[in-house]
Amino acid sequence: MTKKLETKRLIIELEKNSRATKKRIWKDLAERIGKPSRNEMDINVEKLDSLAKKFKGKTLVVPGKVLSKGILNEKVKIVAISASEKAVEKINAKGEFVLLRDFISDKVKVSELMIVKWLVWM
Repeated sequence: MTKKLETKRLIIELEKNSRATKKRIWKDLAERIGKPSRNEMDINVEKLDSLAKKFKGKTLVVPGKVLSKGILNEKVKIVAISASEKAVEKINAKGEFVLLRDFISDKVKVSELMIVKWLVWM
């Protein structure tokens, strides 16, 4: 299977942003998103809550989809490729949810970002 056109555009945008800003984090995200779909990350709100407690003040960047299992107790900004409707409701009740394609155009400090990696929540 090939990647969806929207995902390919996101990868291209991340790579362009990486070259323009000279920030490796955008290239790293593009590489993670470009991997085969069997390696795509789905993570529950409850896991994000535990990560938010561990990394207070950081914006959590999920190179995958956020699912709605659990509740969010911490105020946190979560950036992801996509999320279920219920997950977005739960996140916005306590924190803030932003789609990755909308986030890359923002001026962000790399020091405030935390990429959620597969091994972190296993």
